[in-house]
Amino acid sequence: MAAIIWLIAGIVLAAAEMLTGDLTLLMLGAAALGTAGVTAAADLPLWGDALVFGGVAGVLFLGVRPVLRRKFGTPPPIPTNVDALPGKSALVLEQVAAHSGQIKLGGEVWTARPLDPDEVYDAGLTVYVMKIDGATAVVWKGP
Repeated sequence: MAAIIWLIAGIVLAAAEMLTGDLTLLMLGAAALGTAGVTAAADLPLWGDALVFGGVAGVLFLGVRPVLRRKFGTPPPIPTNVDALPGKSALVLEQVAAHSGQIKLGGEVWTARPLDPDEVYDAGLTVYVMKIDGATAVVWKGP
């Protein structure tokens, strides 16, 4: 009977891991499943089950969890190249209108067009890059 309780606890804990994602409940669930297997093979008393559960959980927390967190817990990639440009400020070099214009963005000269096609930005104005469309920066004057 104890093995069935450990089995159910292991399945519930492993399933609950989907709600947290930090591998804690998964390690506890695996420890409970391991304890269910040992209890089914050797009918241990309650304190024996607790020792098996604690030992397996300790091994999983200290040995397996750090390896899994290093492998699967990588931070999101830092935007580079064109993906890093939206949100940057730029200096208008030539008047930016719907079909023409140039800006200086990060030391490079880019062709540009306004986000709103009806707007025109004069030379010397600071604008913000909203997105990159091909080789053209789509800019906005800002608030």
